[in-house]
Amino acid sequence: MNNQSKEEKYGLLEVELRGLISRKDALISSLSNFTAAVQSHFGFLWTGFYLVEGKELVLGPFQGPIACTKIAFDRGVCGKSWSNKKTFVVQDVHQFPDHIACSSDSNSEIVVPLINQDGKVLAVLDIDSIHLNCFDGTDKKCLEKIIKWFVSEVY
Repeated sequence: MNNQSKEEKYGLLEVELRGLISRKDALISSLSNFTAAVQSHFGFLWTGFYLVEGKELVLGPFQGPIACTKIAFDRGVCGKSWSNKKTFVVQDVHQFPDHIACSSDSNSEIVVPLINQDGKVLAVLDIDSIHLNCFDGTDKKCLEKIIKWFVSEVY
């Protein structure tokens, strides 16, 4: 099982999510199961969603240690992902200007915005790792594909 490539792991994650999540489920249930599935496949430090509420991101379902509860628009990696409507892959969070350290154990991060058909950001998926340089183009490509499906299925 450990000899699987990242792409293979993401492929298995996507199959599991497609079988687990459906339009008829409550949004919070779907977000919760999404984070639990990511954690079961990858075991990252922290996986969770921040939901857009007005001019800030508010903590949603997550797996991992305690987290920041609110993030302002354009602040930190999550806020930048929201304001720029794009995925951010941060190899070393300690080098990212304006990084918000919810956990001192976090060393790298990927944040993927959930964007609806109208181009509005609804939430961001935030994943943190204890390892430097944990995330790369494979994570970005695979997570963006899964998130695009997820948004079409649950929103």
